[in-house]
Amino acid sequence: MLDCATSISQRGKIEKLEREGKPTPEGWVIGKDGTARTDTDQILVDLVTGNAALAPLGGIGEELAGYKGYGYATVVEILSSALQGGIFLKALSGYNDKGKKQPYHLGHFFIVINVENFIEPDEFKSITGNILRDLRNSQKMPGAEQIYTAGEKEYIAWKEREKKGAPLNKVLREQLVELRDKYSLNQYEFNFE
Repeated sequence: MLDCATSISQRGKIEKLEREGKPTPEGWVIGKDGTARTDTDQILVDLVTGNAALAPLGGIGEELAGYKGYGYATVVEILSSALQGGIFLKALSGYNDKGKKQPYHLGHFFIVINVENFIEPDEFKSITGNILRDLRNSQKMPGAEQIYTAGEKEYIAWKEREKKGAPLNKVLREQLVELRDKYSLNQYEFNFE
């Protein structure tokens, strides 16, 4: 299973950077003038107004084949929106034209392949296992401890958080307390107040 954004990063990671007071890494976002943007707070505003956009896989421009990422993103958008008559592109931002939050109907596309229609399942598993082992055993870049396969880091993080809970930075903790108090959700107590 593979579940990922077709942009270099997703908006949620930029929102996390905002809470941490950090700049957005160069190349994640492109401004309306075609330049890379790093001003996290303003990026979040400009993503809503159309003055900034998330860069596709491959990045901005042709040097690192951003056009390929743009092509993949277009196909995913069509499969996840047009195929089911759903909303698309900027309408998925969660904001209306006036910058107010609004609910939206997120589309999804799933494909399931019956392996037996192509190859014996045991042979498929064996070849797939060999591919993953070969990838993990490839030469590592200097300083790297391990090569991960798709979804492996997220699985490791999930197992860790299943035991210890999810880490919350100071700003997010303050926002949770503020929301609880604003909506009189007194049944919730936090151990970080």
